[in-house]
Amino acid sequence: MLPHRRHALCTFANGFGLVGLAGLLAQEGRSEPGRPPADPNPADPLAVRPPQFPAKAKRLIFLFMSGGPSHVDLFDPKPKLKEFAGKPLPFDQPKLVRTRTVNCQPTPFKFAKHGQAGIEISELFPHLAKRADDLCVLRGMVADNINHNGACLQMNTGEQAFSRPSMGSWLLYGLGTENRSLPGFVVLSPSQPAQGAPLWSNSFLPAAYQGTLVANLAKPVENLAEPGTSPDAQRRQLDALKQLNLLHQGGREEDTALAARIASYELAFRMQKEAPEAFDIGSETKTTRDLYGIGDAPTDIFGKQCLMARRLVERGVRVVQVYHTQTAKRSSCQLWDQHGGLRTELPANCLATDKPIAGLLADLKARGLLQDTLVVWGGEFGRTPTGEGTDGREHHPFGFTMWLAGGGVKGGLSYGNTDEFGWHAVEKKVHVHDLHATLLHLMGLDHEKLTFRHAGRDYRLTDVHGVVVKDILA
Repeated sequence: MLPHRRHALCTFANGFGLVGLAGLLAQEGRSEPGRPPADPNPADPLAVRPPQFPAKAKRLIFLFMSGGPSHVDLFDPKPKLKEFAGKPLPFDQPKLVRTRTVNCQPTPFKFAKHGQAGIEISELFPHLAKRADDLCVLRGMVADNINHNGACLQMNTGEQAFSRPSMGSWLLYGLGTENRSLPGFVVLSPSQPAQGAPLWSNSFLPAAYQGTLVANLAKPVENLAEPGTSPDAQRRQLDALKQLNLLHQGGREEDTALAARIASYELAFRMQKEAPEAFDIGSETKTTRDLYGIGDAPTDIFGKQCLMARRLVERGVRVVQVYHTQTAKRSSCQLWDQHGGLRTELPANCLATDKPIAGLLADLKARGLLQDTLVVWGGEFGRTPTGEGTDGREHHPFGFTMWLAGGGVKGGLSYGNTDEFGWHAVEKKVHVHDLHATLLHLMGLDHEKLTFRHAGRDYRLTDVHGVVVKDILA
């Protein structure tokens, strides 16, 4: 592209304020042609494509608790820890540990059974406990990395070390998006996790599939107001720019960034009309805002994120990731990382998220959206059943808890178990690869067939692993 022409196009794009869409414009990598269920139109990479088989879920909301929530304090009570309080574990720890936290530390919080199935949930989640019959609690989760960076990458991309496409990018690549006036993959994170953009990156997938970051909840998309020119004049400008770009694209069809750049201008034009309304939580009734805890200091930030997530999926956005990385009193990239302060920080995190999450589930269900919206809750791993100091727990990938709701999973189900100390997953284990395979399956995609050819081989979200956990499917 000629320097002066490229400068003009970038200036024009900046006028639209493509904050999260900057990745569409910045990437110039080349990839070999991909093979989604139906080959995407290079000029329209986000067009809706049919699933490979009938899907249970049409959209996904991933509630990511950055840092690693403690399973033995929230969803997996272990009375044996009280019996062995202050005593060493009666078995050897694996070699993959960060700190020799050998002495058992019982939870300081009470558990009770909830729902028809009697799922045990901590007192720290009183609102979520009322939704127990919607939850499919996976108590036998297993990951491979004991550090935040690798574990977060694996949970979000399937790979621990190298750049790989995120799960949201794979879903967008495989299915496209139903709303052509909003991004298909949105990330709501007021303060970014330490790992940042790689968690929602498209990596070697075409540039159009990168997640769009929304960090400022008060002003989700910068510079979105229409410029002084009329819509008709803007349309003529875009048409002229499109013709110039298409001329430049001739002979460079394999460069996906060019197609994504053209598409991003069109998306920005359409977003001027729809995005302000989609992100406008102020248009919701007071009853709805109260349901999410908006206006109350502890729950206001995450409540706004959850309500935005509902509004986006309601309008056809395919994937929304909601990162809990900030509270009214603390801005941190890893809020759930309780190496200390377990008795104060963990309750604060639960207070900030409990009501918004329960409100999200209730709201989705009341609107008839939960049945085909898959909601996922969890972090990159759990915490040790042993104590770090007198009031903390270490990182723990050997057995932890996540839960799913809606979107074709069985509600009121507790699946899998850790041992009596909460250390190892011992029954009905679900590895991260298995989780990804199952989520893709629920969305109508075969994790072994959703591939993209890059650098001479076919890649997929689950690498060469993953088994669909059919026991949890409704």
